[in-house]
Amino acid sequence: MRPMVFTAVTMIALALTARVQAADFSLHGYADFRIVSPDSDENGWSDGGLGLFRYGSSQPDPNFRFAEAFAEGRVDFSDDVHAIASVRVDPKTRSRIDALEAYAAYAPQSDGDWRWSAKAGAFFPPFSLENTDIGWTSPYTLTPSAIDSWVGNELRTIGTEFSVSHETSFGNVSATAALFCCNDPAGILIADRGWSLDDRPSGLFEKVRLPDATVSLFGGTPPGRTPLFREIDNRVGWYAGIGASFRGIGKLSVYRYDNEADPFANDGEYFAWRTRFWSAGWETHTGAFSILAQAMRGDTVIFTSQTNFSSAYVLVAYDIDDDWRIAARAETFRTDGGYDSPLSEHGGAFTAALIWMPRDWLRLTGEIIDARSMRGERFEEGIGATQSSTQAQLSARFSI
Repeated sequence: MRPMVFTAVTMIALALTARVQAADFSLHGYADFRIVSPDSDENGWSDGGLGLFRYGSSQPDPNFRFAEAFAEGRVDFSDDVHAIASVRVDPKTRSRIDALEAYAAYAPQSDGDWRWSAKAGAFFPPFSLENTDIGWTSPYTLTPSAIDSWVGNELRTIGTEFSVSHETSFGNVSATAALFCCNDPAGILIADRGWSLDDRPSGLFEKVRLPDATVSLFGGTPPGRTPLFREIDNRVGWYAGIGASFRGIGKLSVYRYDNEADPFANDGEYFAWRTRFWSAGWETHTGAFSILAQAMRGDTVIFTSQTNFSSAYVLVAYDIDDDWRIAARAETFRTDGGYDSPLSEHGGAFTAALIWMPRDWLRLTGEIIDARSMRGERFEEGIGATQSSTQAQLSARFSI
């Protein structure tokens, strides 16, 4: 398979190019325990429902639960070369344990205005402004925006990514490009399930649950599951983007993504979805305030059926002191499956979170999300098309 050969060759080149010294190993991770109070007539999407949240009506209220444990190992071969692998233990994963990332990176040191870096393997693409902490988590809220929930659910770069940046008189300018394979089913969730608000990214080897209503609508028998990280048509996908940081103002980034999948290709019961989108983001950090804004617009196609999707959010966070942070986010989202399609959806949500870190190893987060959406497919479940729901969570995260 050409994309996989390309990835292997690139990883070997990275290793040979670097001056490898004695390796330095480090391990980081956390365990997350929660009390969840779901307020919804729907099951969560990971249980086959059409609910927007990670947890739904199938959970008792209130519900104390072990959410997950995460571990990330890092090997620094030199100042320029490192490798990272991460795994998650999760009771919602059928195998209980799965990998999220595994890649090598090369970033040569430079005293000049130009810098470049490369990485190869399996890793999250660089579209998120929120999810910058370990384990694809956010330092602002428990639950990321609909945009970043979807990126974590459906997208993973399995290939190579190159970046170059230049320091100028007004700030930093950068460009990023990637080639990847094995993400041909990406688009099935945004079309069949719609947007979600979910802090659980898909594992690399996981087969995720499809909505029971959608499976039944197309003549199948629930439960239905699909892998997301599979190569079906032997075509190489890509994304590219530019960024500009303005000193004292903020950073702008714009990306174009196209998995180049053949919408008529299949591998047995699994099909390729041609998924493309534009993403634009802005972030600024001034004193104790952080402001993030992002918008995404694209489409996904299978056979001759097209689903258009779009979403946007604004997040404002304030550091009360070194231990306390408060954040609020407003967002809107939409999918359009064509005239009178029951899979079309539109809605919005407001999220508020308060974080307290009394110790370096302990993070306590309280979060409440209020969401409202309209989706005709809900008639298949015997409930109204328009639903409003509120989810409250209290998380205790213990880090190592």
